[in-house]
Amino acid sequence: MGSSALPGPRVRRKIRGLLLALLVGAVGLATALVGLPTASAAESTLGAAAAQSGRYFGTAIASGRLGDSTYTSIANREFNSVTAENEMKIDATQPQRGQFNFTAADRVYNWAVQNGKQVRGHTLAWHSQQPGWMQNLSGSTLRQAMIDHINGVMAHYKGKIAEWDVVNEAFQDGNSGARRDSNLQRTGNDWIEVAFRTARAAD
Repeated sequence: MGSSALPGPRVRRKIRGLLLALLVGAVGLATALVGLPTASAAESTLGAAAAQSGRYFGTAIASGRLGDSTYTSIANREFNSVTAENEMKIDATQPQRGQFNFTAADRVYNWAVQNGKQVRGHTLAWHSQQPGWMQNLSGSTLRQAMIDHINGVMAHYKGKIAEWDVVNEAFQDGNSGARRDSNLQRTGNDWIEVAFRTARAAD
């Protein structure tokens, strides 16, 4: 057996090259890992995660639940957009013809604004949740009532609402693509256009 346990020069060069490659690889891996977002750096709420890509993440809020601290703390923490669940619908905002009531709607709106949320309005023209007085109208009278309702609600919130659901569920459920047979549809096929033009002019 030989007297020396050390490898020869050629083997030592190969070992040095291998160690250098391993060192470069380790430095590169460490650099890559430093560049990755850590769990603590990742956005921790749904709203913040959506905001990273220019989106918002919203929820419907019921005014009657605003006294529930668990409900409001989750809503405030996770979401950056609020829609009133029912409080801005026709039966809630104009229960009697020509008599608007925004008490519940304003409660949702004010909570949202006080907590830094944008507000989406819902909804101005819809075949459902109409008050009894509107359900009993038809033709040009109903059409004018729709226009007056849009103007009344939007005047109250002018400049305050980020977006409006002007017309809701105008088409049939399913894949037919047909218009829903509603009292609003029976006022004339242009009722959707009239609703949007009215809303645009109002705000």
